Amino acid sequence: MYLFIINSRSGGGAGLRTWHTIQALLEKRAAAYEALFTQSADSAESQVLQTLARREDWRAAIIVGGDGTIHSVLGALRRRGVPLGVIPAGSGNDTARGFSIPLAPEAALDTALQEHCIEADLISAAGRLTLTAVASGFDAQVAVNVNGSRYKRLCNAIGAGRLAYIIGVLHTLMTFKPCRVSVTCDGKEQAYDQAWLVSVCNLPSYGGGLLICPQAESGDGLLDVCVVHGVSRGQLLRLFPTVVKGRHTKLPYVTMLRGRSVAVHFAQPRHAIGDGEALGTAPLAVACEPGALRVLSPLAAASAVAAGAAGASAVAAGAAGACRAGG
Repeated sequence: MYLFIINSRSGGGAGLRTWHTIQALLEKRAAAYEALFTQSADSAESQVLQTLARREDWRAAIIVGGDGTIHSVLGALRRRGVPLGVIPAGSGNDTARGFSIPLAPEAALDTALQEHCIEADLISAAGRLTLTAVASGFDAQVAVNVNGSRYKRLCNAIGAGRLAYIIGVLHTLMTFKPCRVSVTCDGKEQAYDQAWLVSVCNLPSYGGGLLICPQAESGDGLLDVCVVHGVSRGQLLRLFPTVVKGRHTKLPYVTMLRGRSVAVHFAQPRHAIGDGEALGTAPLAVACEPGALRVLSPLAAASAVAAGAAGASAVAAGAAGACRAGG
């Protein structure tokens, strides 16, 4: 039995439209499923926990929505040990990108129903679990501004979620003021003057495909950190086109770090977000929780093929079938 968790308001209504497509496909395939419509981000986790507790044979929980919807149920999935599937229907869909899940609904459904699992780390911060990244400073303020804007709804309506983020960057650039920050990575503290942002990533991108930490891997037990500091507004504006391709990491005003735990302390209050959702304000303690989640992903099948080619097909087959045994 599959549990489909639908946020009908994701992506400006894309969640509901996508669910109608998925529902028709499920009926054609005679798949056994239950649909759960989340009422709000605050109540989603308790809704999912109550539903999962009713039976033991859940094959997976498949989200029809965006990164924020996924964020709201991570605690429930981890607690019950049920694999995560994703049918992307949000503004950014960076979770789907990070796990090579197709953005087209039917292809994403095919990926989920194949039940190939990959183990993924989670980020623990401010008492919440996050899958993509925990951002603080300028980019968090961008997210706050975008989420409260009218242009996000308009961009979602025309299928241009990334455009909302770009507009938000320009909007925030006019008012945001950088300040000093200390970043402690695995016990080693470094301070940066005129810091604009600190991003702690588990996946390579957020903001609709911006490759903030292009080297980040979801299952390596490490967090990748990007600090942007000592840069003018004009330089920062010129930085963002390079982020689309992940080419900013070698710039002199960008510092990349890696570790299992990260503490961020700005000299002035700064917003923090996880998976695009508010986490409060820095200072912030962030930790990696290795292998805390299983995700239905084409990457698992690719790993199985690679392992089989190397003479470890039995191990690979067991790993690829791990989702079927769980839940």
